[in-house]
Amino acid sequence: MDGLKLHDLRCFDAVVTQGSFQAAAAALNRTHPSVFAAVARLETQLGLTLLDRGGYRVSLTDEGRHFHARARLALRELEHLQTYAGQLASGEETILRVVMGDVCPRPRILGLLSRFFADRIRTRLHLEYEAISGPVERLMDAEADLIFHRANPSDPRLERIDLCEVAFVPVVAPGFLPFQDTREITPEAMRPFTQCVIRDTARRPPAENFFVLDGAHSCSTPDHMMKKELILHGLAWGHLPEWLIEDELRDGRLISIAGRHIPGRTETVAAVRRRDRPHGPVAEALWIYLEKQERAAP
Repeated sequence: MDGLKLHDLRCFDAVVTQGSFQAAAAALNRTHPSVFAAVARLETQLGLTLLDRGGYRVSLTDEGRHFHARARLALRELEHLQTYAGQLASGEETILRVVMGDVCPRPRILGLLSRFFADRIRTRLHLEYEAISGPVERLMDAEADLIFHRANPSDPRLERIDLCEVAFVPVVAPGFLPFQDTREITPEAMRPFTQCVIRDTARRPPAENFFVLDGAHSCSTPDHMMKKELILHGLAWGHLPEWLIEDELRDGRLISIAGRHIPGRTETVAAVRRRDRPHGPVAEALWIYLEKQERAAP
């Protein structure tokens, strides 16, 4: 087995898939005798008869059928390895690391990524979720090539493509509050009630306050889906992205308490990357694709 040659395996596979030595030779751009010799050499090295040559057309023996199934897997893996090596040599990324932040409308962002990666099967998308200041931290720590999140427009290290606006609405479940006029509720009146907030996934979270009432009891969740469930079950109140709760607001399962004292808030969701770092060809292609999507958006 030490002398097994890749050329011989390919000739054997070609004979099986093409149906004859002559057709295999034509497909491989080889001579008929060279293909015949390669298969005979392979059989000698293995100590197996792989092909039955007694009929009008060659056919696999039982041993040949089992061996060919494994040989096809090995050849396919080798093709992947050669493609991978070529990708590394060309500088094209084998993995693109993308982080989606908690403010993102997931259906829209995932749709953008799905359409882009549909024709880029050689680059694997590594997608992760981070909340609050986590996405930007991952980007600044060189653990992400691109993030979809809010970002500080004044940070000179970052460049962004604004994609959409997301409204955040303060909501409660019916019966959660004893007040009749929810539009005139003040922060002081809400302080006795549990407020649900998203946990910051950053390792070094900054001292920022997103919608949190000082002095109020709070509970935290890892994402807006869990936060929504808590609020729907009357365990807390909080701000949720409007795209996530349109149905619940419409049918009354959630009630907006947005008013002049507790306003909602609109966030701009953007694709963000480092300005001071080089970007590979796939990352650059994604950036150009997102710029075109932004220009085409109504």
